[in-house]
Amino acid sequence: MTDEFERRLGFPPGANEVRLADHADQAAARTLAQAGIVPADLGTFYDTIGDVTWADVGNGYFIDPAGDALLRFKQYGAVDVSADKKAGSLVIGSNGGGLSYIASPGGVIYRTRTASLDEPEFDRVADDLRQFLELLERSLTRFLANGEPGCL
Repeated sequence: MTDEFERRLGFPPGANEVRLADHADQAAARTLAQAGIVPADLGTFYDTIGDVTWADVGNGYFIDPAGDALLRFKQYGAVDVSADKKAGSLVIGSNGGGLSYIASPGGVIYRTRTASLDEPEFDRVADDLRQFLELLERSLTRFLANGEPGCL
């Protein structure tokens, strides 16, 4: 991906990596799990993966570190994605174009329709974290094949 990037786009590639979790990431993941605001699969993910940064795939795809998700939760609280507003959800990343990815306590992953979380509207993008990660993988594969990142 990076070999042709600068030639095609005229500037050097940014960071593109999947970083393993360190002790701070794992501690933040435990805190999120103890607060009961993350689905089990996200807690497991955060215990192993520190963050995902694909800055050069389309506008970019980012899964934030557990520490960033925890800090955002402490500062702003949970995001209400359901109509009944009973179960708060957690911002876990973004697409680099200003839209955020939200994980509900039940595991469903949503994407905001606008960059604002003040009065957000959501689209369901995956039934669970596994499906979301598979969609990310397909976006990366498509981008490598033809330069199109897809619609995630």
